[in-house]
Amino acid sequence: MPAPAARNHRNTPYRLDDYLVQGRQTAAGVLWRFRTETATLAGSTAGTWELAKVLTLAWAVLIVTATITAVTVLPWTRRFLVRRAWCVHSRHRIQKVCYETRLHTRSGRLPLVLRIHPTQVGERALIWCRAGICKADFEAHAEEIAAACYARQARVNGSRRSAQLVHVDIVRRDTLAPHQVIPSGLPGTPPKWRQAS
Repeated sequence: MPAPAARNHRNTPYRLDDYLVQGRQTAAGVLWRFRTETATLAGSTAGTWELAKVLTLAWAVLIVTATITAVTVLPWTRRFLVRRAWCVHSRHRIQKVCYETRLHTRSGRLPLVLRIHPTQVGERALIWCRAGICKADFEAHAEEIAAACYARQARVNGSRRSAQLVHVDIVRRDTLAPHQVIPSGLPGTPPKWRQAS
């Protein structure tokens, strides 16, 4: 009986997947992972360049510096920027923890962080699980995700519509905790044996 022939790799229907797996090491893959930072840098550089065309370079730098200072001084814009920065940071850390804990397919494909946005307690990430990864895998690594994202805890919820979509809530702060802690009166009172009878 002849041995079964090996699969012909020229006829594989997953050739596009092989190129996407290699995209992690390519410049396009790096640009995709750092798309927010690249867009911010390109936008600020282009804005400064266009402003320098109208004005001198010194005035353009002065205006850009004053704008950045004003944006970071105002509390609502500062909160917006800090929350967005935490979202970008958490997206990178989720990708890193998926790589380090081997939470990927056998071919090395990581789950995709489709969207991440700030919430009242931290961030919420919508993750698309590739074939071979499920919600239970993320639940098993919830502590590692929380530690990687510098958070109190990570909560994993599945999507009601699709099994391949997973929501990961990164909890940084407790909104139900009191803002003013009332100190106990016990440390200020002397022990009974010291009180005069």
